[in-house]
Amino acid sequence: MLIDSFNRTIDYIRVSVTSRCNFRCLYCMPNTPFEWEPHENILSYEEMFEFLRLAIDEGVKKIRLTGGEPLLRKDLDVFVKMLHDYKPELDLALTTNGYYLKEYAKKLKKAGLKRVNVSLDSLKPEVAAKIAQKDVLNKVIEGILEAKKEGLLVKLNTVVMKGINDGEILDLLEWAKKHGMTIRFIEFMENERAYPGIKRVSSDEILKEISKKYNFKELPKDNSASKYFELEDGYVFGIIEPHSEDFCKSCNRIRLTAEGYLIPCLFFTESYNIKEAIRKGDIKKAAEILREVVKNKPEKNDWQEEEVSSRAFWETGG
Repeated sequence: MLIDSFNRTIDYIRVSVTSRCNFRCLYCMPNTPFEWEPHENILSYEEMFEFLRLAIDEGVKKIRLTGGEPLLRKDLDVFVKMLHDYKPELDLALTTNGYYLKEYAKKLKKAGLKRVNVSLDSLKPEVAAKIAQKDVLNKVIEGILEAKKEGLLVKLNTVVMKGINDGEILDLLEWAKKHGMTIRFIEFMENERAYPGIKRVSSDEILKEISKKYNFKELPKDNSASKYFELEDGYVFGIIEPHSEDFCKSCNRIRLTAEGYLIPCLFFTESYNIKEAIRKGDIKKAAEILREVVKNKPEKNDWQEEEVSSRAFWETGG
């Protein structure tokens, strides 16, 4: 079992299988050039699996595949099957922008994927295109509905921004409710790569907007990054508050990048590279690095001291 210095059990790893993305979202990487990482710099699926097998043996119960956009990496379903075959009860999830989800949902479900989180920032084609800097909405909606059709548990993620999509909070909630999916509204995470002038909509503002039409109650907090709320009819929605101390108190996760960097906290710049150890077949050394990362996982993120994060979120999976 992996337990950090603050007695939190670390049983969740987010794995960025690629830093590439086909969107250029305003809140993430709007001005980042379309670049290709040399193949030799990236861990192969086999190398990732060797490390994740070790992590699973140490007590990891949940693995989420992220990016960039993970569906840009070829044969992702093969990697999912490798993990599923090693431990079928593993909670295997995927975070995606949904653009290619219609094409891959069936393969991923068959390979053993259980859940998928999809970004849905607007129901208006022109607003979605403004945010992603690409005409995306129809393909994203098709992907979401295909994933549900294939039996994947679907959650929706919405980054709420003032003057851009904050007028759609109720519409997005009701669309998710209609289709039997949980939606989570995410406070914008200030970062150096975001488009200048993006303004955060706070959780209080989001809840105030929802309260104009619905009564709801807050549910007890679990290890999730979200706070969850229940409408009177039983529908549950969530809010993610990265500025909140609760966001850190319940944190049970570390992150692995495609280049082999193991990161203890999304908003810290420190990282440890396991690539050399894995490529040399030195599993003992990789295990030492894993335990060191868990041991040094900070109690809180850097935002108490820095207003803007320097972390490139597309490299760490957000």
